[in-house]
Amino acid sequence: MKQFGGKVLFLDRSDINTDEIIPAKYLTEITKSALKPYLLEDIKLEGFDPRTDIAGKRVIITRDNFGCGSSREHAPWALEVNDINAVIAVSFARIFRQNMYNCGLLAINMDKNSVDDMFKTFSMKDTEVKILLNSEPGMGKVKLISGSLSKSYSFRLDGFDKALIESEGWVGYADGKY
Repeated sequence: MKQFGGKVLFLDRSDINTDEIIPAKYLTEITKSALKPYLLEDIKLEGFDPRTDIAGKRVIITRDNFGCGSSREHAPWALEVNDINAVIAVSFARIFRQNMYNCGLLAINMDKNSVDDMFKTFSMKDTEVKILLNSEPGMGKVKLISGSLSKSYSFRLDGFDKALIESEGWVGYADGKY
């Protein structure tokens, strides 16, 4: 199973939609890798520049309703080809969340107080996250680290989502089961 975690990209906004994750004009691309340069190209967020702020980041921490808008697999694919392996948010659009797991990526629902604390404590710092999926049955743990400062937060992970992650997505899961 792949390791989850890495450097964090904080996107301090709710309702980031799939057209902002990957603009619709790129949905005709033939390969996933062709989507890479266009991730978050159209997002409007003060101080954010997708050309310089995405490189080297592996985890996004954001607010409510991430992935709302049109249903498309291209949005998690664009994250995947940019080496982003997890998104932590208060909530996700239902279909987007499932598409993340189908691609073998983590969509971690975290309570609002925890996300608020993450932004307050870590968003202006160079931050790394470690994600543990087996801390206890049905639970996971997110540990944010910046220098000597660290904090841990728990999250729930249901059995089917964990099975998809362990199989690196729906195709691996189906190959192993059918």
